[in-house]
Amino acid sequence: MPESTTAISRQWKLIKRPIGHVDDSDVVFSDVELPPIGEGEIRVRNEFVSVDPYMRGRMNEGKSYIPPFELDKPMLGAAIGRVIESQSDRHAVGDLVEHYAGWRDVAQGSAEHFSPRAEIAGVSPSVYLGPLGVGGFTAWIGLREVAHLKKGETVFVSGAAGSVGTAVGQLARVLGASRVIGSAGSAAKVALLTEKYGFDAAFDYKEGHVSRQLATAAPEGIDVYFDNVGGDHLEAAIFAMNDFGRAAICGSIASYNATEAPAAPRNLYMLTTKSLTLQGFTITYFTHLAEEFATTVGPLVASGELVWDETIVDGIENTLEAFRGLMRGENTGKMLVRV
Repeated sequence: MPESTTAISRQWKLIKRPIGHVDDSDVVFSDVELPPIGEGEIRVRNEFVSVDPYMRGRMNEGKSYIPPFELDKPMLGAAIGRVIESQSDRHAVGDLVEHYAGWRDVAQGSAEHFSPRAEIAGVSPSVYLGPLGVGGFTAWIGLREVAHLKKGETVFVSGAAGSVGTAVGQLARVLGASRVIGSAGSAAKVALLTEKYGFDAAFDYKEGHVSRQLATAAPEGIDVYFDNVGGDHLEAAIFAMNDFGRAAICGSIASYNATEAPAAPRNLYMLTTKSLTLQGFTITYFTHLAEEFATTVGPLVASGELVWDETIVDGIENTLEAFRGLMRGENTGKMLVRV
């Protein structure tokens, strides 16, 4: 193997814990000189990096299911790229790999921290950050392992036009749902849900009371709720749930930038009167099902049966703005930065 040289990596670092929305002064974007790679290491040029709502939580200090970002160190996130230098037998130059050293254009480290990904003819490698990545896997796990969706049931998903939500709507059909309902933040997104993603009904949560709109869309109630939003959506879902309904609590983006504690749903008493189950989850505890997910959903992607959208921001220097746009709900489908 040829001797390694140094390289420049353009990286985003968190330098201060944000209060509310992420401010320019909370981060820094700079060039960092990387040392030569050692034995068993590789260097990767990222092609796409992911920005996700959970990253806002990692900017805070405190115990959670995943450690907070360290100050003055590069932020982390899913990314897909190609090996440009290798001192390992695991990966050759040119190989496509997925990893978690995002928020930068060049990453390097032990080869074991980079997972090989197969090329799919006619499909962008970015698919591994969307329907075949964390988003798709989260949808699959939430429906099947957490909410225990049964054939013939009605599903409601909030934030339905995002990467996870669009996957939830389609995979619910695969798993046998008889009716799928979604909420989104614009008329264009609502139309997309019914016209492209096969939702039976959808509504714009900005155009009226969520509970009333959900009651209209689901006159016979819902059996499963996939929660990406929290707040008034969770309250509305509890009102609409049939007896023994189940909710998979995936995220609460409505409160991620909040500076005050949000009001809890006012109808939690219905968990008792309706025998409901609300279960929060992260995919950390379900990684043993990743191969089964890939073999089930991979063919749906390759055949075009499962469709998706991407909102792409160009340039690693624009990663922060892409993240802000995600938190403002400006994305349709997966929000990505094309390096």
